Amino acid sequence: MVVVGADVHKHTHTFVAVDQVGRQLGKVTVAARSDGHARALAWARERFGQELVWAIEDCRHLSARLERDLLTAGQQVVRVPPKMMAEQRRIARTRGKSDPIDALAVARAAAREPGLPVATHDQDSREAKVLVDRREALLGTRTRKINSLLWRVHELDPAMAPKPRSPNRLKHQQVLATRLAELPGIVA
Repeated sequence: MVVVGADVHKHTHTFVAVDQVGRQLGKVTVAARSDGHARALAWARERFGQELVWAIEDCRHLSARLERDLLTAGQQVVRVPPKMMAEQRRIARTRGKSDPIDALAVARAAAREPGLPVATHDQDSREAKVLVDRREALLGTRTRKINSLLWRVHELDPAMAPKPRSPNRLKHQQVLATRLAELPGIVA
């Protein structure tokens, strides 16, 4: 079995293939788009056959599309923790940092560590992730707005500041709006 390690970046992905003992068999760099992923897959299949394991450093903000494209193509994908990849690069004979060196370190780490997490991307989990991300963004916006309001109220009159967590309740919001409306020159 051949392990293909990936060093992923915003614009390019570099792949290095290794055999079971970690010998480098080949490398390729492609655009970080679906057509580039298809090119890398074709390269790996032509040179090394169908029995492939794709090892990707676990940085999902950069590798999510690559994982989805490979999984859609029926490939096995494992995630290599960055700490493990850094350790592999540290003990390697080749010094320095480059995309091929990093991809080689990812591939070798995956080849020597059989129990790595396997990537999955089913439609339900993807939709749930999008919803959770959106909820977190909305909560962050809400928290920032409440904090800003509390500071503004404190600036006007510290005695008017609502109790902690009270801006979450409608009745406290209405009390605060009434108090603000009573202040001269303030439009609530």
